[in-house]
Amino acid sequence: MQRTSKTVVLLLLALVLLVAGCGQAANNGGNDKGSGNDDNAAGHSESSTASELDLPVAIADKDEIKIMVIRKIGGDDHTAQFLAGAKQEGEALGFKVDTFAASGNAAEFHDAIAQAADGDYDGVIISHGDDQASVEGVQNFVDKGIPVVTFDSAAEIGTIEGVTMTSQNDEQLAQLALDKLVEEQGEDANILYLWVDGFPPMVRRNAVYQQVLAEHPGITELARFGVAAEDTSVQTQNAVAAMLTKYPKGEIDAIFATWDFFAQGAARAIAEANRNEIKIYGIDVSGLDLQLMQEENSSWEATAAVDPKMIGAVNVRLLAKKIAGEETPATYNLEPSLITREQLAQSDEPVNMINLAELIPGWGISDAFEEDWMIALKEANEK
Repeated sequence: MQRTSKTVVLLLLALVLLVAGCGQAANNGGNDKGSGNDDNAAGHSESSTASELDLPVAIADKDEIKIMVIRKIGGDDHTAQFLAGAKQEGEALGFKVDTFAASGNAAEFHDAIAQAADGDYDGVIISHGDDQASVEGVQNFVDKGIPVVTFDSAAEIGTIEGVTMTSQNDEQLAQLALDKLVEEQGEDANILYLWVDGFPPMVRRNAVYQQVLAEHPGITELARFGVAAEDTSVQTQNAVAAMLTKYPKGEIDAIFATWDFFAQGAARAIAEANRNEIKIYGIDVSGLDLQLMQEENSSWEATAAVDPKMIGAVNVRLLAKKIAGEETPATYNLEPSLITREQLAQSDEPVNMINLAELIPGWGISDAFEEDWMIALKEANEK
């Protein structure tokens, strides 16, 4: 009996020790997991703590950062590249990035702005907000404490404190294209002007055009056309075709196209009419633009542009700095490059938006507003 009791006691003691050991192991596992969750602020890797990354407190304190990119225009390659650049940069930082393009539909654009204001976003990027309703929408975001960065939007937004307005350097875009036109076609060229009023970048480009005409009084504008619609390139093609009929061979030297949709339509009209003696000098670039410029006997001689993907990325960096509580400028212009048929012809393979950087120095490269903590955060998210 005594032996049996001793055996029972020993068995009970062993069971107690086993349970205690399992409980300790479970607690250790729970603590490790908890540490990983605490370190996952702003989407950075569990293997890197916020202190190790030296993140701004406003970034480190957030479990998830959500941003929204809303663009009024759409349906074009420039928009697709812009949104892709914003999404890629934001996700590299560990942000959740939502995008919307209204394809020129003002009602849908402003509805998206209204929904974003109630969508629990940490920051918003507005592209091509060119009317009073856009100004009011941005003010509403600011009133709610939501930081905003805009691209190519109404100048009145600049009066709202705390907003950063970005744009391509439209004056330089126009100057680069027009300087090339004057250099190749002379100071007495007869030209067609493709331009539409009512958009901030177009207003800035037109100001440079008017200045160039004043500096070179021998340049004659024979005719002009411009419309902003879902079928802009088609309407432009038809309009330019009519102009080519009105002005026979030898009467038109060049076309200045202030938007690549205009240049696309003009290039097709010239090719169909076999009027390749007329040269096009444009603004903006896309994959389709590069394809048209590289066609045999293409009339599209040059285009001035900023990498649209980089525009999206830089806008996200500015927004990230605002969310972090860091100082940002009221305005920022992205510097353009000139792309010519001569440069494209130097490539042994077709040039696209990806390998264009191999021909154009500095294309698609910018460290603007890329802080050390952003670089560290990107590296942590790659792990």
